[in-house]
Amino acid sequence: MASADQLKALLQAHLEGDDQRFYSIAMQLAAHAAKLGHGKLAEDLRSLIDKVKRQHSTGQPTPIIRPRGDLANLLSVSYPKARLGDMVLHDTLEKQLQRIIREQRHAERILSHGLSPRRKLLLIGPPGTGKTMTASVLAGELGIPLLQVRLDGLITKFMGETAAKLRQIFEATGQTRGVYLFDEFDAIGSQRGLSNDVGEIRRVLNSFLQMIEQDLSHSLILAATNHAEILDHALFRRFDDVLQYELPAEKQITTLLKARLARYSTKGVSWKKLAEEATGLSYAEISKAAEEVLKEALIHDQDQVNEAGILKTLDERQILAGRLNKKT
Repeated sequence: MASADQLKALLQAHLEGDDQRFYSIAMQLAAHAAKLGHGKLAEDLRSLIDKVKRQHSTGQPTPIIRPRGDLANLLSVSYPKARLGDMVLHDTLEKQLQRIIREQRHAERILSHGLSPRRKLLLIGPPGTGKTMTASVLAGELGIPLLQVRLDGLITKFMGETAAKLRQIFEATGQTRGVYLFDEFDAIGSQRGLSNDVGEIRRVLNSFLQMIEQDLSHSLILAATNHAEILDHALFRRFDDVLQYELPAEKQITTLLKARLARYSTKGVSWKKLAEEATGLSYAEISKAAEEVLKEALIHDQDQVNEAGILKTLDERQILAGRLNKKT
């Protein structure tokens, strides 16, 4: 029947007043009972859950939380308002994110049939292509907090301490539903056979592999990296989905520039020409270039921006990006 972890999680959710997590775990218990052939018990549990839902409002907002104690040095919390429509994405990636959001919004129905919604996600791709923004969007769309793991607080020089802190983070995923983001994940997820690897990091990776596999929470766990090529191969099968981020193509560049500048641009601007000039830049770099254009217009008391000014700023950003790439 129910595992000890599920019973503890059920009671913890009740104590914290987290109705959504309480219902989710209860539905998991009902699904498990059905799998074991206890159809009457499963039906009784589902009926009770439905009755409780009708008697209590489930539309309450997620309570404001702030990490305390040791967690205050491990997690930084925010409550993003971002939405998927705020991002400019390739079609495939947008469909993946839509599916994740859809599954999360119908999580109880999925869980009641013994299935699991996607919630453990690996985000890979170049800097500035939307990985961190995705964490904000998922939190905003689902109305839950974004908890970003602070690597400076997680990784220490003392043997065993990092793994112990990692366990605290995974315990938090079961206590507070949210989007937990491990940014720059390659710092702990690099291949165990790399020549510059050290024993402590190998132990941390092994701990992470074990903890993410055992995690039964209702939280989303995101790991983001710019260096997928050095990740340990065992990581990939621990995630429900791998999201590939790329530099914007001409279509995405045009959409982004229009969204930032169309209201302020003069007539006759060639968005195709601007997109060609911006090719090779990331979403973040193009957004920064657009901000520079608008700031220059404000400084010079101009109501509009012209094509020449936008091209000049994009060219400057290309030069800067080129220099940075050479350094890295």
